[in-house]
Amino acid sequence: MVSLICTLRHHTDELSCCAFSPSLLATCSADKTLRVYNTADFSELPFSPLSGHGYGVHCCCFSSCGSHLLSCSTDGSIIVWRSDTGEATALLEHPARSPLRVCALAHDSSLLLAGACDGTVALWDFSCKTLRRCSAVSEASVVACCFSPCGQYFLTGCTHGDLKLWDVDISLLHAEKDAHDLGVTCCSSTPQLKVDGCCVEFRLASCGQDSQLKIWIVSQREGAACIMKLLHTLTTHSAPVLSCAFSSDGDLVVSGSVDKSVAIYDANLGILLYTLKQHNRYVTAVALSPTMPWIATGSMDRTVNVWKIGDGDSRTGKYLTGNCLGRKLPGHSRLPVADWSEEDVQSWLCEEGLEELVCNFKANNIDGLELSQLNKETAAELGIESVGLRGRLLRKIEALKSEQSGSEAPDEFLCPITRELMKDPVIAADGYSYERESIESWIRGKNKTSPMTNLPLQTTLLTPNRSLKMAITRWKSSQ
Repeated sequence: MVSLICTLRHHTDELSCCAFSPSLLATCSADKTLRVYNTADFSELPFSPLSGHGYGVHCCCFSSCGSHLLSCSTDGSIIVWRSDTGEATALLEHPARSPLRVCALAHDSSLLLAGACDGTVALWDFSCKTLRRCSAVSEASVVACCFSPCGQYFLTGCTHGDLKLWDVDISLLHAEKDAHDLGVTCCSSTPQLKVDGCCVEFRLASCGQDSQLKIWIVSQREGAACIMKLLHTLTTHSAPVLSCAFSSDGDLVVSGSVDKSVAIYDANLGILLYTLKQHNRYVTAVALSPTMPWIATGSMDRTVNVWKIGDGDSRTGKYLTGNCLGRKLPGHSRLPVADWSEEDVQSWLCEEGLEELVCNFKANNIDGLELSQLNKETAAELGIESVGLRGRLLRKIEALKSEQSGSEAPDEFLCPITRELMKDPVIAADGYSYERESIESWIRGKNKTSPMTNLPLQTTLLTPNRSLKMAITRWKSSQ
C-alpha cells in the first residue's frame, strides 16, 4: 500500500531533482532555486529557498551525514550549502565552465563527481574542495553518474546511450555500448556492496529514452576485469524514463517517466508493485528516504509529491492500490473546481494545510461551485472567525482558480535558459528562440553549443523573432 502524505507547491518552474537526508528533503528546479523541508512535518525551513545559481539547478544531493547539501547548474558550478543554516560554504566551478547536468557524492563523502555537457566529468576531493581531475569520458553530454557503494568506482551515462564504469583515476574499466537506445537519462547504485569470497558486486539501475528501466549486476573477481551483467529489463513505462533510485536496503527501485507515472518495483524479482499516477506532467525526479518509508517524486507540473510505503496516512485517508484506481486528489486533478464534490473540497483543504476548516465546510455542504464563489462576506458567514485564516483561505482559492484558468505564460513564451517570459526573443542557429540577453551571455561564456541540443552552433548570428514578440505582447495584454 502506498499513500500520499503531502504535496509541495513552492517551486515556480519544473522540478529537476529531489534528495533525502536522514531528516531533510531537498528539491531543485529550473527556477534557479533549491528548497529544503523538515521531514518531521514537511514544513519548509526558514532559510529556504536557496538562491545562488545563475541558471536552472539540474541536480542536488546530500552528504552521507546530511550536514551538507550540494547543487549543480547550467551555470557550470556546484554550490556546497550547510544544511542547518543554508549558508553557501563553497563554490566549485567546472574548469571549462561547461553546463553541469548531474552531480554525485561518494557514500563516505570523500569524493565529488559532476558530469558536464561537453562530455567531461570533474572529480573533486570533497573534504578540501580541490579538483583532482577533469577528463573527457564521452563524445556526448554526461547526464547520469553515480558512485559504487565502496566509492572506488563510478559510472557515467551519456546522451548517446552508453554506460561506462571508471576507477577514481578516471581509467575506463568497462563500457556497455548502447545500454539504452537514444540515450541514458539516469543511473543509481545500491548502497550495499556484496562480498562473496573473492568476488565483490553491487547492483545498478539505469533508465533512458527507450522507455526502459534496467537493473545490472556489476561485479569483479580478484585480479579479473569488471563485468556488467543485465539482470532485469523493466518495460512498464510507455514513454522515456527520466529518473530512478534504489531504497536504502536495495530491495525496491523506483522510476519516473514522461508518461507522467511513477513505478515501484521489487528490485530483486523485477516485479512491478505499484504504479502512481498523480502528476499532470512528466515525472523528472524520484528519491527515497534513507531512514523512513518515504518516496518523493518531482514533476514538470512544478509539484513534489511525498508518499508513504506501508499503511495509509491519517491526514488524507487516501490510499493508492497497485493500479491507482479511484478518484485523484482534486489538487492534482484536471477536473474544473466547479465540478468538485464536497469530499473533493474537504480533501483540498487538507492538502493546503487548512484542516481546521473541514468541519465548517462539511456543516455548510460546500462543494466546488460554492468554493469558487466564496468571498470575504460569505467566508465570514461560514463561521470562520479568524481574519488571518479567512485571508489564507481566499488566497488559496484565488491561486487555485488562476492555476486552472491557464493564466500562466505558455511554455513557448519562456526563454529556455532562464525560464522567464521573453522581452526580446531572438532565433539562434539551432532554431530555438531565446531572450537576447540570455543567449548572448551564454555565447560570451565560451559556450559555443546549443543550450537545447548541446550540438555546436554553426554561427553566433541571432535573428529577431518579431512574430513571437508580437504574440507575447498580445498575451500580456489579455491578462
